[in-house]
Amino acid sequence: MILAENHLQLILEFAVIIHLGIMLFFNIISIPLSMVLFIALVLTVLLAVVFGLDATFLFLPFVSHHEFTHPFGSIALFGWTTLAASASLLSEVDIRSNSIKAMSLILFGVIAIAGGLMHRSFLILWFLGWIIGTFIMSKSFKRSSKLTPKTVGAVIAAGIAGFGILELLSRVLNSSILSPLLRISRIEEYSLPSLSMVLKNSLLWGHVQGACYWASNCIGSSEGYISLPMNLIHGLTLPFPLFYGILVTKKDYIDYMLPGIYGISFDFGYGVLLAFLIWTMIVICTGFYVLKKYRSKRKNGSRMFLGKEALLIGALTAFITQTLIGLFVFNRTFNGSAMLAYIFLSALVMAHTVSIRRKV
Repeated sequence: MILAENHLQLILEFAVIIHLGIMLFFNIISIPLSMVLFIALVLTVLLAVVFGLDATFLFLPFVSHHEFTHPFGSIALFGWTTLAASASLLSEVDIRSNSIKAMSLILFGVIAIAGGLMHRSFLILWFLGWIIGTFIMSKSFKRSSKLTPKTVGAVIAAGIAGFGILELLSRVLNSSILSPLLRISRIEEYSLPSLSMVLKNSLLWGHVQGACYWASNCIGSSEGYISLPMNLIHGLTLPFPLFYGILVTKKDYIDYMLPGIYGISFDFGYGVLLAFLIWTMIVICTGFYVLKKYRSKRKNGSRMFLGKEALLIGALTAFITQTLIGLFVFNRTFNGSAMLAYIFLSALVMAHTVSIRRKV
């Protein structure tokens, strides 16, 4: 690996390595539906347990929580959607999958509750992912969609009720971390100053030198607002600006409270934002194109790609959802540790291009 000189170069190098590695993996082994089903089930159960324990730690004294929903939220969505797609594919080939479908519904509820207790933003990702995944599966399996106005209304009502319950719990337990209203007040307090800084100082490449919060130490690009995990950068002993005192203890700035389009624009410039948007469209369009090929082969009686079709549905759903939430809602959804998950999902979608060209 060529030694990266800044955060952007390091992200690009990891992206290339992960994409090439997963493409090579797809060429080496076969991926039957049974293996995909098993892996998806184990992954989803494991993350449900991890999220559940982490949420429990919120209510226990002298025990710290770890906020696993940030780095693993999209991976949980990938695992659950792949599990649901695998169950539907079993039904397509006349294999009963009622127990798997029942298990997936239980896991859906467990992860939604546990992740929602930890972060309200996770609920947005989770339910948006459910909507996107349901839409993709309804098109893939030619079934009527479950997304009726009544269903959408029920989801919205459940979300409002959930927020109300969390606010009540925060006051009864005197635990401000559970309060949705506190989150809203923090957005009001910190978002507008950060937005003003971004819009006034973003350039085609990077931003005005000295414009960020550490003033004279600001180098004009790749400040660490968008980065890979800090522990990884420290482990590689790379001399990148991390600014722990600002990005961690004062995290209610660009990193936490603004959508990713502003974080990318400020840290890397509008040119990188445009390149990023183009790449996401390439990944999404490629995913749907390959999915159409898989569906065509399945309709013609081939079972060769069932496992990969389930994987693609899960990866594509998670990638689209993480892109939408990260770009337009919360930058943190694909930043730091979540950036590695995002790159992994992108690679998992693009790897199918090698598979489909070799065998279709």
